[in-house]
Amino acid sequence: MTLRVLSYNVHRWGDDRTALARVVRACAPDVMLVQEAPTWFGTRRKRRAMAATFGLRYVAASARNAILVADGIHLGGIRGRRIWRPFVRRRLNFVATQLPGGAVGGVLQAGPTRLAVVVCHLGLHPRGRQHELAQVLRLCRSFGTPYLLAGDLNEEPDGPIWNRLTAEGLTDLGDAFTFSSSNPHKRIDTAQLEPPLTGHLLPVPATHEDLAAASDHLPLLIQVTG
Repeated sequence: MTLRVLSYNVHRWGDDRTALARVVRACAPDVMLVQEAPTWFGTRRKRRAMAATFGLRYVAASARNAILVADGIHLGGIRGRRIWRPFVRRRLNFVATQLPGGAVGGVLQAGPTRLAVVVCHLGLHPRGRQHELAQVLRLCRSFGTPYLLAGDLNEEPDGPIWNRLTAEGLTDLGDAFTFSSSNPHKRIDTAQLEPPLTGHLLPVPATHEDLAAASDHLPLLIQVTG
C-alpha cells in the first residue's frame, strides 16, 4: 500500500479559495485531513462545496475537523469524538473562550494492509491540551490497527504534547516549519505514524505565493507505505 495523505489547517476556508484549491489539487491526495473546516450556518453544504473545489468527497467530521477522500477511496469504521477542553483560557491579562474540540478517524484497507487515519486540532490552553491528547489517543487506539495521527497541535516540539507522542511509540514523520505560511518559523503541526507502517513527508508541489494566500498554515503531504 502506498497512500498520499494531506494534513492541512485551511483557516476556515476563509482566505484565497482559488489558491487553496490549486495547492490541494497539486498535492493530489488520496485522503485529506482538514483542520479548521468551515462551520456555522450551512456547515455540511460548505464542506461539500469546499471538497468539490479540491476534486475530493467530504465523508466525515467532528467539530472543526473533517476527512475528505478521492474517488475510489473508501473510509470505513468512521468514529468521531467530541473533545473536552477548558472553556476559558487565560494568559497574563488576556482572557479568551474556546469552542469544544473534536477528533475524527476511519480505517482504510488496501489488500491485507489496514490503516486508521485520525485528524485533530488541539486547543490553546497549555494544560488543557494534555487532557485533549489523552482523549485523541484513546480514539486512535480504538480502531485496533496501526494509525496515522495528524493535525494542528498548537504547541512547538519542546512541549509536553510532543513528549507524550514520543512516549506512545509513534514515529514523527518530519520537522518542517508550518506556521505562518508567509513566514514559516514555528512547527505546530505534525504527522505521527504507528509502526510497523512507514512513511515520510513529501515536498508540497505549490508556489510560495499560493501557499501564503491559501491559509495561515502550511500543509503536510505524507506518503504512507505498508
